[in-house]
Amino acid sequence: MRDLTFVKLGGSLITDKRRRAHARRAVIRDLAEQLGRVLNRRSELDGRSPGILLGHGSGSFGHTAAIEHGFVDGPAVTPQAAAEVARAASRLNGLVVDALLAAGVPAWSWAPSGVIKARDGRLRGGGVGSLVEALDAGLVPVVYGDVVIDVPGLAAIASTEAVVSYLRPRLRRRGYGLRELVWLGETAGIWNSDGHVIESVNASNYRRVRRAVGGSAGADVTGGMLLRLDTAWRLAQHGVGSLIADGRQPGLLEAALGAVHAPVPGTRVQPPSA
Repeated sequence: MRDLTFVKLGGSLITDKRRRAHARRAVIRDLAEQLGRVLNRRSELDGRSPGILLGHGSGSFGHTAAIEHGFVDGPAVTPQAAAEVARAASRLNGLVVDALLAAGVPAWSWAPSGVIKARDGRLRGGGVGSLVEALDAGLVPVVYGDVVIDVPGLAAIASTEAVVSYLRPRLRRRGYGLRELVWLGETAGIWNSDGHVIESVNASNYRRVRRAVGGSAGADVTGGMLLRLDTAWRLAQHGVGSLIADGRQPGLLEAALGAVHAPVPGTRVQPPSA
């Protein structure tokens, strides 16, 4: 079984969710350069393939478009609405992939809309063969929040969290075990009521932490931090730990991926055995 790390660049991190279709290009470039240094470091050590699956949210691109077109709860109003939201999401994906390639990362865009299908809003079908082949070839697949065909409806929004949850068991069957998840946003983790970061989420405090989690600042149609926490917790039940951290911190991505020795502040969602 080959280890795989999933890194999500949150929409609140790489875009300004308060401004329509506004990418934080300097932040995207910095994260891409960090990842490039991580891959160079790994190659120098043992020549291994990256073993990284990258994902990103749609931020003020896809979320704002979804709100504008009334594509929030349930199926898209019209085929045009579904197409407009999908296009907005793919535009941001293009910017992220461009920055990764410029930083020397062999980024390979893997659009959920081209592979995965939904039934009544839940992801239900679609193979992962092309994704596995990309990983085998040493590429870094880049998945993202997208719009997928829904049966019997027209289309459904597939958050990045839903996509990684869908992929985990299917990748495992193909020889890639998800080892850890790094969720990067614009907060230092999950805050408690006193304004301090909760360092660990586990079976003893999950429900209490969940009640304390607030909504997203700016446009968001998929659930923001609460969705991230719930997804991390479900994956923890399968032995996959998570780090929720502030991606704006200099060098944090490199430290989280073990390329440099430095403290990695944030909230860790612990598997039951941890």
